[in-house]
Amino acid sequence: MTENGAAFAFLESNTTGTGREFCAAARARGMRPVLLSRDPGRYPYAAADGVDTVVLDTADPQAVLDACTRIAPAAIASSSEYFVDMAARMAAKLGLPGPDGDAVARCRSKDTQRAVHAAAGVPVPAFAAVTSAGEAADAAARIGFPVVLKPVSGSGSAGVRLCGDRRQARTWADRLLADGSATVLVEAAVRGPEYSVETFDGAVVAVVAKHVGPEPYFVETGHDVPAPVPAATAEVLGATAVRAVAALGLGYGAAHTELRLGSDGPVVIEVNPRLAGGMIPVAVRAATGVDLVDAVIARAAGRPAALPGPAAGHASVRFVQVATEGRVTAIDGLADAAAAPGVAAAAATTAVGRDVRVTHSFQDRLACVVAAGPDHATASRRATAATALIDITVEELPR
Repeated sequence: MTENGAAFAFLESNTTGTGREFCAAARARGMRPVLLSRDPGRYPYAAADGVDTVVLDTADPQAVLDACTRIAPAAIASSSEYFVDMAARMAAKLGLPGPDGDAVARCRSKDTQRAVHAAAGVPVPAFAAVTSAGEAADAAARIGFPVVLKPVSGSGSAGVRLCGDRRQARTWADRLLADGSATVLVEAAVRGPEYSVETFDGAVVAVVAKHVGPEPYFVETGHDVPAPVPAATAEVLGATAVRAVAALGLGYGAAHTELRLGSDGPVVIEVNPRLAGGMIPVAVRAATGVDLVDAVIARAAGRPAALPGPAAGHASVRFVQVATEGRVTAIDGLADAAAAPGVAAAAATTAVGRDVRVTHSFQDRLACVVAAGPDHATASRRATAATALIDITVEELPR
């Protein structure tokens, strides 16, 4: 059991809401959040909420270990896809609760994850891991077009693209390799709606429907909790996700599994060894009363999880997406959005003075709204209406 006021170290953060929620949950449990970051300015909430920060090279394990030795945290975690592996290994070195570092590493490498699932009989797309553009084009031709190309280590749809022929596959692989990806994953495109399954300790907490932007990219534009599907469909999606998580050896804490419902049933796109981003945990809490953020904090701190709270039944997340590249000069309407009917959360994920550009990834989100209601239609309508109240002014930069 940790003592009140003990430090809770957070290794970097995600940028779409739950990083802030993590710090708030630690404080609610009487702990002091400390953000370890190379650039704390990427997370506007840290300054706004007075979160203690330590600036260091978070890509250097020794620097992180040295910082943790000075801080002596009672718990450590990360809401960032890119740092869950290091957070797990730091927890082990510090003798703190945490997931198995090897299991997390298997998830972080998408080609390794694919191979583990295929060997265990978990349904996954046909795939190949390649290291050159020519190999990507050949693999795509063998698999059959269209295919999806992505980095083997990434998050939030960054670098993910649908390719319809050899030329597109070669060109996109060239770009990924030039951007620093040593290996590119080529996989069959699974047609069908997209879902995620949120699990904790291997048990299903919620099945979530995803809204995805136009091809050839896969930018998530919203979420609905629970997914508006028949109970039998939700059950098979959940069971498939549980199999996928178990095959990877993830028996600890939160996991976020993304699936497509193809013509032959669910296909696992990837398992993320962390809590979902994109404000999904906030929507899960609003819809079901289960606070996954607090559950993660409690587990890392060696404390029991809280009982479920009030539940509206349904919740939806909608995002304000970047439309014009440039510098953010004003953010208006957040208070109006937060006060709109059914809204559980409304927040900007950028700040005045920051430069924004279209990346075809989660970085295109400038603000988000979570709204709840007694049914799917009401929650969706409320979230969409509240999002429309947010006005983010972006001025083009001089050329």
